[in-house]
Amino acid sequence: MLNAIEVDEVSKTFRIHHERHSSLKERLLRPGGGSHSDFEALRAVSFNVGPAETVGILGRNGSGKSTILKTICGVLQPSSGEVRLRGTLAALLELGAGFQPELSGRDNIYLSGSMLGLSKRTIRGLFDEIVEFSELGDFIDTPVKFYSSGMYVRLGFAVAVNVDPDILVVDEVLAVGDEKFQAKCMARISRLQNDGRSILLVSHSAAQVQTLCSRAVVLDHGSVIADGAVGTSIDAFRSVLHADTREVDSASPRARVEAVTTESGRFDVVMGGAWRGIARVHSEFAGDVRVVAAIRSPRNELLSATPISQGLVSLRPGVQDLSLQIARLPFLPGTYTLSISLRDADSGDSVAHVEQAAIIEITGESSSDGVFELDFDAKIL
Repeated sequence: MLNAIEVDEVSKTFRIHHERHSSLKERLLRPGGGSHSDFEALRAVSFNVGPAETVGILGRNGSGKSTILKTICGVLQPSSGEVRLRGTLAALLELGAGFQPELSGRDNIYLSGSMLGLSKRTIRGLFDEIVEFSELGDFIDTPVKFYSSGMYVRLGFAVAVNVDPDILVVDEVLAVGDEKFQAKCMARISRLQNDGRSILLVSHSAAQVQTLCSRAVVLDHGSVIADGAVGTSIDAFRSVLHADTREVDSASPRARVEAVTTESGRFDVVMGGAWRGIARVHSEFAGDVRVVAAIRSPRNELLSATPISQGLVSLRPGVQDLSLQIARLPFLPGTYTLSISLRDADSGDSVAHVEQAAIIEITGESSSDGVFELDFDAKIL
């Protein structure tokens, strides 16, 4: 089958002016005056998104993520190369993109729908569903210039996912919404996936990409440095982050823990039973450390503590794999996060820490009240 998105050797160069003409007279007399430099935001970027495929794009700030999305959506024209789309595309780019601030939410729904090629009658049929999803019924006739950032996101996402696009493009904006709305967005994206839509998602959250995507592309300085399985691409992304950190931070921790990869490659679904993951540890530290694991609820409540008798391992300098196995997870159904700390066994000082090292999805009838001790095993492989 033909790809939904084809990005073929796309480059984009911006001209940056360092000195501008100070008057119209100067502009007329010296049309070529003023110094400038060229900034190459994209460098021969190529990748495809297949039908019914969800692809994530990862990269540091300034890596070219938003530029490639705007090029795919037609907001920017490439300096060279070509983008080919098959099917209707709906996009949620930076906050409020495409909205007219003086118009009401109602008017902007009709405006956005018409820009996607929908008739007024079609938009009218979708209107109630869009408003219901956005939860903005009391403010739908208010000019959007008075909306908060969260209201902007809710309206923009509601329009994008309810116009039934063949292709959905989402930039790093979902982090602006509250936790409840983020969960609602994730559920709608899952529904679009089940309906066979193609999705391109930019996110700074490797865990979010790991949860939602089947493939990931990593950009660095405008070039593709990885394109493949999510786990492999996340490793490449973190290598770039760590290399950058080592360059600018001489006070780096004595060990660095990568986010956990599970046996499934995404997140494990358990029913009150066991969970196992592998972390990759970069260590400049030799000696015994205590592995401290913490699990938090979807509302960020701490639900577990590590017994002092568990989690003792010996680190050696270099790269090593740390196996973590939790014997029992008696939680209510939902999405939970696992954080990991390494502490010097003698002094108790923190050697390394990583928030949201893994996302764990719980299904089934298990339940637990309050904080409980984790029965887990940690060892160097």
